[in-house]
Amino acid sequence: MHPCQHARTTPDKPAYIMANSGEITTYAQLDERSNQIAHLLRSLGVGVGDHIAILMENQSRFYEICWGAQRAGIIYTAISTHLGPDDASYILDNCEAKVLITSHRLAELATKVLPTLPQRCRHAFMVDGTIAGFASLEQALKGLPQTPIADETAGQDMLYSSGTTGRPKGVLAELEAQPIDATNPLLEVSRKLYGIDADTVYLSPAPLYHAAPLRFNMTVMRLGGTSVIMERFDPERYLQLVEQYKATHTQTVPTMFVRMLKLPEEVRARYDVSSLRCAIHAAAPCPVPVKKQMIDWWGPVLWEYYAGTEGNGITIIDSAQWLAHPGSVGKAVVGVLHICDEDGNELPANETGTVWFSDARDFKYHGDDAKTASAHNAKGWTTLGDIGHMDDDGYLFLTDRKAFMIISGGVNIYPQEAENLLVTHPRVADVAVFGLPDDEMGERVHAVVQLMHPEEAGPALAEELIAFCRQHISHVKCPRTIDFDPALPRLPNGKLYKKGLRDRYIQQAQ
Repeated sequence: MHPCQHARTTPDKPAYIMANSGEITTYAQLDERSNQIAHLLRSLGVGVGDHIAILMENQSRFYEICWGAQRAGIIYTAISTHLGPDDASYILDNCEAKVLITSHRLAELATKVLPTLPQRCRHAFMVDGTIAGFASLEQALKGLPQTPIADETAGQDMLYSSGTTGRPKGVLAELEAQPIDATNPLLEVSRKLYGIDADTVYLSPAPLYHAAPLRFNMTVMRLGGTSVIMERFDPERYLQLVEQYKATHTQTVPTMFVRMLKLPEEVRARYDVSSLRCAIHAAAPCPVPVKKQMIDWWGPVLWEYYAGTEGNGITIIDSAQWLAHPGSVGKAVVGVLHICDEDGNELPANETGTVWFSDARDFKYHGDDAKTASAHNAKGWTTLGDIGHMDDDGYLFLTDRKAFMIISGGVNIYPQEAENLLVTHPRVADVAVFGLPDDEMGERVHAVVQLMHPEEAGPALAEELIAFCRQHISHVKCPRTIDFDPALPRLPNGKLYKKGLRDRYIQQAQ
C-alpha cells in the first residue's frame, strides 16, 4: 500500500490535517507534491541511495518531502529541531546529506548551521520564506511535473538516536531495491494488532523528526487513514482534538499521560475520549500507577511496545496482558529476546541482564564502526543497551538503561525505579535521578525535581520527597539529595536528556 494508490481511489480524502491551523493535505495533493519533490531531487543529481536532511518543525510540508524522497529511492534524515547547532551540524555531516531542507521558523538555527555544511551538501532550501544562503523550496518546485519520476524505487529513513547518552547515532539498515508500496514489519503489526485501516483517525502529538511519529503517520497514510498532527503537545488541547475528530488511534509517551492526569478532574471529564480504540505508547518507562490510572480513564485500549530507532526487534503488550503482568513491555513480536550477563551468557527467567534481540533486522550506526560493534555480540545479536529480565511467561520487564546505572557502595542501582515513584507524588511534574561522585560511596543517588508549582521548592519539600521515596522502596535506591529545576531537559519525544543534566552537576561540583 502507498499514498499514491489512495490518491487514485480517494483523492479528496485528507491524508493529514494540521491541528492548530486546520490545514488539510488530501491524498491527491500529497501525491502531486511528493512527485514534484522527487523530480526536484533528481534534477539536483540526488540518486537512489543518496541522502538528504530535513530540519523542520511539525508542519504540512514535512510529509511531502518524506514521501518525495521515499518514492525516489532516497535516504532521508529528519533532524531534531531541539538540537544545538553543533549536534545538528554533526548529523548533517555524518548522514552525508546532499540537500538540506528547512523552514523559516527555524531560521536562527539554520543560520548557525549553514557555514558548517559539508561540501557535498550543495543545495539548501527553506519553506515559508528565505534567508541568505537558502533558496525557496516553493519557487524551486514551480512548474515541475506532478506525475511520478521514471525510476521510482523505495527509499527509507535514516534517523538518529536522541543523544541522551552521547552523540546522536545514525541508524541505517541496508537499502534494498523494492517497489515503493512494498510492505514492512511495522505495516503488518499496525494492521493486524492495532487495527489501523482506511477508517483510522490517528492523533499524533509528538515531533515528526522522532522515529515513532514519523513512521506511524506514514503507516497510517499507507493504509489510507487520516492523521491529525499537533504542532506541539498541550494536554487539554490533545483531549479537545480526540473529541473534535473522534480519533480512533493515537500514540503518546508517558510524560503526556502524567500531564493529562494532573489536569483538574473537571477538565479531564469535560472531553469525550470514547472514540479511542487504540492508544499506543512507548519511548520511555511508564510508571505502573500512571498506566493503571490511564486504563481506568480510557478503558483497556492502551498498547505498549518496546523498540528503538534501530528497528532490531519489537515487543508488544495490550491492556489485558499488562494488567496480568504490570510493568511489562510485552513479548517479542519481531525478533527473539535474550537476556545475557556481562560475559554474554544467556540468563534464565527472572534474572536481570542486558536485553538482546536475534532473528530480526540488522543495522549499523552510520560512519561509526566502533558503536556498531558495541551493539552486536559474537552471535550476531543486537542490543539497545537496556537492562531487564523476562518472567516465566516470556514477558519482558525493563530495569533501566545500562548507561544510567549508579554504583553506590558497591551496589548497582537503577534510577528508573525512584523516578517512576517520585513522579507519582502530587507536587511533582517531572524528575531525573542519577549518580554524582561521592568520596565515601563512590556515587550517591541524586534527584532533580520539576514541581507542579515551582514556588514550593525548598529544603522542607526536598525532605518530604526523600521520606516519600523511603516509604515505598529500599533506602539505598532513594535520593540522598534533591535539587529543584523549573524545567527538566526532557525532549518532546518523551526522553530525558539525563547525560547533559548530570554533566552539568558534575562540572558545578568541580
